[in-house]
Amino acid sequence: MQSQKPVLRQEQQLRMTPQLYQAIRIMALPLAELRTTIEQELESNPALEVVEDRSVLSLNEADRRQGEETEYFEDTSDSGYIREHSGEDREDSKRRFIEGVVSRPETLHDHLLWQLRLERLSSEEFQAGELLIRNLNDNGFHLEPLEALFPTEGLPTARKVMALIQAFDPVGTCTKDYHESLLVQIANHPAAVPGAYEVVEHHLEALEREKYKEIARKLHIGVPEVEAIKRFLHELDPMPGRRFSGEQPRYVVPDIRIKVQDGELHILLNDEDIPVLGVNSFYESLAKDKLQQKQKKLKSFVNSSLQEARWFIRSVRQRNETLIKTCRAIVDFQREFFRKGPKYLIPLALKDIAKEIGVHEATVSRVTSGKYIQTEWGIFELKHFFSNSVAGLAPGGGRFSKEGVKEMIKEIVQGEAGKLTDEKIVAALAEKGVKIARRTIAKYRKELDIMSSHHR
Repeated sequence: MQSQKPVLRQEQQLRMTPQLYQAIRIMALPLAELRTTIEQELESNPALEVVEDRSVLSLNEADRRQGEETEYFEDTSDSGYIREHSGEDREDSKRRFIEGVVSRPETLHDHLLWQLRLERLSSEEFQAGELLIRNLNDNGFHLEPLEALFPTEGLPTARKVMALIQAFDPVGTCTKDYHESLLVQIANHPAAVPGAYEVVEHHLEALEREKYKEIARKLHIGVPEVEAIKRFLHELDPMPGRRFSGEQPRYVVPDIRIKVQDGELHILLNDEDIPVLGVNSFYESLAKDKLQQKQKKLKSFVNSSLQEARWFIRSVRQRNETLIKTCRAIVDFQREFFRKGPKYLIPLALKDIAKEIGVHEATVSRVTSGKYIQTEWGIFELKHFFSNSVAGLAPGGGRFSKEGVKEMIKEIVQGEAGKLTDEKIVAALAEKGVKIARRTIAKYRKELDIMSSHHR
């Protein structure tokens, strides 16, 4: 019998501090939400203020002084201190803030993250789940494939957590498309009609064309059973996330503007409406005063407020700097798009940008999520510039991107003399060096809201 000896293992774990969580959250905020968050922070933290006089503490100074907190910061568990003359104001402010949080419409991301937090997960599993959820569009589908978000060694954990999220409410999110979503919903449905999974997996197109006899023959069932399957499928939601999108109009404010000047591309951060933040000088003077022992709670509150203000300033600055770096890298990779137009978009993955600017792919995913860029060709979400490749080689030897091919299809359809069928579009693309199946053409047409040749 072998003796069991204790083995010492050293593991690295990332401790999610409140400051780190705040930095990650701010990194993901689009411009409009960043403005709201700054307003809320200004209201709740008296040590943070809008800089009117540029001689007040600058962002660089705030970052430099970040380590100057005293030991009192560690003793901030007592939150009972209330400033003189401001008790009612603080309570009113707190009430308004809570009401705002309660009345704010819940998003799909919020709903899924809430369920994720209820699960007993390791730190690695939770972070994988958070990244998967942030990577979903409004319909609940992946914006980027798993391979673009996780290193090879992290894929098993990602797939395990993905299966968990797919069973969350609403069932069927965290999937590739509506086809996979329906399969997940059927697999998780307690009263799924027999044969429904096989029909969706192999005969969905035939079902859409109401070829009931053909499906019945292939599955060795009767036509009434096929009709029952179709009725059951009508109860499912092919886009499970859309019920969280709401009906409020969405106004897009670009975070970045691309300006062409003298043939050069210039990247401009749209921060005109973002106030310059600083630290309140009165609170700084209080922190330096040698207060008596009985004023320890005051000292603790002051230092806590200063620390939070400096962390907030640093998080906002880090968000803006990372956004600029990311956009600069995107422009470098997609230079032909910005010079010549959308059909010149080339394949690009999150990992390409992450490697270029020296950050994790998750950081690139957060900083590009929900943010827009204004170009000569219109306003685009930053996620638009990440696209998979399509078979074939462009004239310069590069690969065609999915979005670039979709732009080609749009041009072909708009410029057609007659009503080109999907087969003829395949042939037209082949002349340009793009090898693509007819079924893929049909899929891209639907994504572009282009009807078939029979209905155009």
